[in-house]
Amino acid sequence: MNSSQGAWIRACLQLCLLGVLDTEGESYGYALINRLAESGLGEVKPATLYPALTRLAEEGAVSVRWSPGENGPGRKYYAITDQGRARLAAERADWQHFTTTVATLTGAP
Repeated sequence: MNSSQGAWIRACLQLCLLGVLDTEGESYGYALINRLAESGLGEVKPATLYPALTRLAEEGAVSVRWSPGENGPGRKYYAITDQGRARLAAERADWQHFTTTVATLTGAP
């Protein structure tokens, strides 16, 4: 991942996380990192992921549930809330407008 791609990912990470949680349901950090990588975003470091999840939780967009681990450490599970779904819908529309504007300005097809 190049430096500009990293900046773009940080800019849209919360939107991507809400989208994944909305379509795929409750998940934990490591699984979210893997899902984002599988989607083509590249490696999202835990130091980038967990602050984004914490902000989403503080803003009420996701709920957090702690589950004790079997034969290992426990995990925090994240789930999108109704407030998060409303935010996702609004930000999807904003993102679409933004990407269309950038494509127009840069002459992209």
